[in-house]
Amino acid sequence: MSNITKKKVAFHTLGCKLNFTETSSISRSFPEDQFERVPAGKKADIYIINTCSVTDAADKKCKQAIRKFINQSPDALIAVVGCYAQLRPQEISSIPGVDLVLGINEKFDICRYISGLDKKKKTEVHSSGLSAADNFVHSYSIGDRTRSFLKVQDGCDYGCSYCTVPLARGRSKNPDIGTLVSEAASIAGKGVKEIVLTGVNIGDFGKSTGDTFTELLKELVKVEGIERFRISSIEPNLLTDELIEFSAGNKKILPHFHIPLQSGCNRILALMGRRYKRELFAGRVEMVTKLMPLAGAGADIIVGFPGETDADFEETLTFLEAVPLSYLHVFTFSERPGTRAVKMKGKNTYEAKERRSKMLIALSHKKHDEFLRLNIDKTADVLFEKTRVNNMITGYTGNYIRVEYPWQSGLAGQVRRVILKELSGDNRMSIELI
Repeated sequence: MSNITKKKVAFHTLGCKLNFTETSSISRSFPEDQFERVPAGKKADIYIINTCSVTDAADKKCKQAIRKFINQSPDALIAVVGCYAQLRPQEISSIPGVDLVLGINEKFDICRYISGLDKKKKTEVHSSGLSAADNFVHSYSIGDRTRSFLKVQDGCDYGCSYCTVPLARGRSKNPDIGTLVSEAASIAGKGVKEIVLTGVNIGDFGKSTGDTFTELLKELVKVEGIERFRISSIEPNLLTDELIEFSAGNKKILPHFHIPLQSGCNRILALMGRRYKRELFAGRVEMVTKLMPLAGAGADIIVGFPGETDADFEETLTFLEAVPLSYLHVFTFSERPGTRAVKMKGKNTYEAKERRSKMLIALSHKKHDEFLRLNIDKTADVLFEKTRVNNMITGYTGNYIRVEYPWQSGLAGQVRRVILKELSGDNRMSIELI
């Protein structure tokens, strides 16, 4: 029997589903005979913080998390990885107590960097530049949640005027379809029922291999054991007729589309460097709801972009009121260093951005409430979560409605047909099992 004392390692993830996917894969790279994984709230020997840098608020959350773990375990080794680490390595290394900073490419080899590393006064920084030759690093999550995330694409070629993601993750890239099918089969072998397909710009899948995202879906749905595939987010100009029609005709592709809009004013969309006009977005949502009448359709919106006037915002508000969306994710514009938007004129005040944000959040609540009411007395398939809260079990329908039911352990991780009954608060619905 080995006398080696295992080091306790904890992981903390900020940001998007892609980050959670990659953290899960990174955690599995730590040999079980040398490391014991513990929750981030517990005392550990090593803390791995996977960061986001999509907004100024995200940067602040990252710094708060770093300082929290330093204070929680002053003697622990603190490693910071991810997008914020790629973009601002020196900023992070200046925080007293940080031991290791790894960029996007280096974080997947973290065990090598940690090996033999002790608490030091000087931070080690390893962050190489990004190039078109960067390789796709495979990632999927297992055991962290009821469903699994599968990374199918990384990077972005779009270069929107406000976004640092291409600076943090490089050019669009993807693996071959066969490899992803094999990974989905491995996930199915663990008893997982739902896979969320994730990436930076997943509709751009195929840049590296000459395929399309729809072709990928057509092969993934053949994987036995996986009952549901959910598309995490897809650009409106990449949500093609073929993709919508295939999704409508295959029960494994869930009727839920999160479509980044960012503005309902064409002038602002042009300033943002987006590749479509609002009319295209409206047409995509119209086709989705025509072929899948109860499909969930959500959108990202940025308020207070440089140059956005009250009239422009009213144009966005009026447009969104007319489009049959089921929810909005509202973001207040914040300048990101290195982007074109930093130099744009017409900066909005904090007060103007807050006022506009509150109006869109109120609209989102209204639209979501209306969407829930449309689903009353309808049947749906629900994947139940594995956690028990207040003696209730929760889950999500295919069209992304959260439901709750008195706790039954046998439901956890299972897909069951239900009848949606009443709104039960916290944007949930009560159900009856069929």
